[in-house]
Amino acid sequence: MNSFASPQIFTALPFSRTDTGKPPPDDLYSRIFDAILEQRIHAASRFTEDSLAQMFSARRSDIRGVLTQLSHQQIIILRTNHRPRVAAPDAEQIRQTLHARRLTEITLVRLACQRPRPQDLERLRDLIDSERQYTARGPAIRLSGEFHLQLAEMAGNAPLAHFLGTLVPLTSLAIAQFDAQVGGDCARKEHTAIVDAVERRDVVMAEMLMNRHLDHLDEKLLNAGSIVSQSRVVG
Repeated sequence: MNSFASPQIFTALPFSRTDTGKPPPDDLYSRIFDAILEQRIHAASRFTEDSLAQMFSARRSDIRGVLTQLSHQQIIILRTNHRPRVAAPDAEQIRQTLHARRLTEITLVRLACQRPRPQDLERLRDLIDSERQYTARGPAIRLSGEFHLQLAEMAGNAPLAHFLGTLVPLTSLAIAQFDAQVGGDCARKEHTAIVDAVERRDVVMAEMLMNRHLDHLDEKLLNAGSIVSQSRVVG
């Protein structure tokens, strides 16, 4: 995801909770990020590279690589001589991130409508199906974010897709911390409608649907973020 030339889209299929060996780095990223989004690792958690290596049956060097990547995405805070910790974005940080996402995604969905290749559309629909399957176990927050990253890759503009790749993880963290219900059945229906519009090359409809989808995200997250920020001040 940090590659400028081609944003890395991590596997979207639900992973197995049973470890059969050392997980590959991409799968390890997904598993650790899911643990954060599912609040199994949260802002108050005290963890180290060693404890995560034991938890995920992974090499410490691989854990360090994932934490570094999550740090670049502002999900994990790394400081010298301190334990890693999960970030806690405030309302203003979320507002700025959502504004940047809207400007970027509207352009990307327009571009995607110009080149809707069948294999790209199939990947998007597979992601939506994976969201549906995963929701049986809990909110499919990471998978919902990967839908947007896959759509960005489909658009064919590497710099914009790379930039979106820096915004989506932080939005996913905010959803997990403030309003996990954002990524539910409604989001999947909206994703499906966007894919249908892209397949028809209906730029006006695709842009309208993306704006509406982001409106719902803004409303829920900004309201929730404002309430949480006020409670922190009062506390």
